[in-house]
Amino acid sequence: MTSGSLYHYFPDKSALFAATVREIDEITSTRLRAAAAHSEGVVARLVAVLDEMHRLLRDYPHLAAFQGAMRGHAGPKALRDGIDGIVSDARAQGALPRRTDPGAAVDAIYALARGLMDRAAHLTPDAYAATLDSAQELIRGTLFAPRANPPASTPKRRSRPGP
Repeated sequence: MTSGSLYHYFPDKSALFAATVREIDEITSTRLRAAAAHSEGVVARLVAVLDEMHRLLRDYPHLAAFQGAMRGHAGPKALRDGIDGIVSDARAQGALPRRTDPGAAVDAIYALARGLMDRAAHLTPDAYAATLDSAQELIRGTLFAPRANPPASTPKRRSRPGP
């Protein structure tokens, strides 16, 4: 198909772009929702969404570059909506601490997912897989060893009373 023949179906570049974004969003939303639905628990659902995003990037090799080119645009609505749904469920189930702002949690997880997508366009498949594994460990809370962050003050080590 030539670029000229595309305009037989679309009146201008904006219409073509909008149709492309809708198509990508439809494909990704279906797959990301299904991935989240087949897992239980907040962490497992988030990991499943990241795994499915990886499969989408493998199935559609130009997806990461397309998302990168959309920097000034909204980005993958399906991904953000999926993360928002998982965080909303976590809040309803009491899995999100009260002091955590749900919107901020969605923003942080979405930034991680978008960053992974950006890296997918620039890394080798093996390097991307290692990066994805580290991101999933971060979400699971297992990226750093438990002793990597010892408490600054404990009752046994406290030299003066107080916090």
